[in-house]
Amino acid sequence: MAKGFKLELPKLPLHLEKANFQDIFYEEEPYLSNCMISNTVIDNEVVERLVLSKVIFKNVRFIDVTFRKIDLTDVIFENCDLSNSSFTEGIIHRVKFENCKLLGSDFSEANLGNVSFENCIANLCDFSETRLKHVLFESSTLQGANYYECSFNKVIFSQSDINDVDFSQTSLKGIDISTCKFERLNVTLESLKGCEVSSEQAVGFASLLGLKVIT
Repeated sequence: MAKGFKLELPKLPLHLEKANFQDIFYEEEPYLSNCMISNTVIDNEVVERLVLSKVIFKNVRFIDVTFRKIDLTDVIFENCDLSNSSFTEGIIHRVKFENCKLLGSDFSEANLGNVSFENCIANLCDFSETRLKHVLFESSTLQGANYYECSFNKVIFSQSDINDVDFSQTSLKGIDISTCKFERLNVTLESLKGCEVSSEQAVGFASLLGLKVIT
């Protein structure tokens, strides 16, 4: 679990009424709160400035959805398929993704605070130009994910596969990747300053400098 900072968990009531996603269209503004949506498919929805508060999505499959400038607060996604979903420019606060498939999902230019990705498949996700504060990636697959020009503040990558991740133009100072596995990263030596790595990883980075490490 996260070390070095306390992650704020989603704050949800004990009992939530079941709802349908289409209920948002009965509101003056696209809004859902205090409910659970489960065992369904949400297909081809394009909703701008959608507001979701205190909602649990369980066993939900999202197909071709675009939620630009979404506002997510106190939301849990459990066993959901959000592949290729778009959350660009969103505000995502106290949100948990657990056992979710997020292949190719787009979080670019979003603001994430107190968000966790646990046991997720998030290969090829786009986090470019995203602000991440108090964010945990734990036991997840992030192969080929894009963190170009990100702002990291208390972000942890724990026991995750970060092979071929792009950290271009992103400072990794204070970021711990020591428990992660990878064969290569797209990262500059300048960005690596202050990054926390294992001794085995350090040998690999040294080889990038043309150094020969004698053990």
